[in-house]
Amino acid sequence: MGAGGTQGGAGRFFLGFFMMCAGFYMLLSAITIRSGFHMGLGIYRFSMMGGQFNITSGMIFIPLILGVGMIFYNARSIIGWLVSLGALGSLIFGVISTLRMGFRSMSAFDLITILVLAFGGLGLFLSSLRGTGDDDSKVK
Repeated sequence: MGAGGTQGGAGRFFLGFFMMCAGFYMLLSAITIRSGFHMGLGIYRFSMMGGQFNITSGMIFIPLILGVGMIFYNARSIIGWLVSLGALGSLIFGVISTLRMGFRSMSAFDLITILVLAFGGLGLFLSSLRGTGDDDSKVK
């Protein structure tokens, strides 16, 4: 038996798998990530009573500090845990939401090589999992 329970296909399976892994690794390593997270940056914006109110990333640290202080004073304080976890969650969400992603500069040959490796390998990998059609072991 070969890959996926079919006859043969083990060579195609491993070749496709390695091509796919190399291509997607090269594709993901070509992506650059920049952060726009700064202490004065407004990451949450609310409109109230005809005006706008910005919550900056530095303001999120105030409830975090208060919540941690409440936890150190009384570890069973549910409000302290809720305030701390809420501030920490909003801080993580704020950092992730301000990320900017893009491709690094590369030649067309580099991009074509990456795409052929990634998606050609994926196609070869998936085709190795289906039968070749000439199986004698089919139940009639």
